[in-house]
Amino acid sequence: MIYPSIDKLLNIVDSKYELVHIAARRSKQISKDGLLQLAETEYKSKKNIGRALEEVSEGLIEVKKKED
Repeated sequence: MIYPSIDKLLNIVDSKYELVHIAARRSKQISKDGLLQLAETEYKSKKNIGRALEEVSEGLIEVKKKED
């Protein structure tokens, strides 16, 4: 099973495209600056993209919602 679940992530982020954008930006930040660990617990994923998705899942990355 993939962690974190896409269903859980889509409850936090409005669309898959926005989720990809957020995770990619955070993953690049982790790669560039080294691992700036936001999570209090150990990451389950070894790859930066997985770590970024875990941070979104735990609510450590603030996702601003569009206002109409």
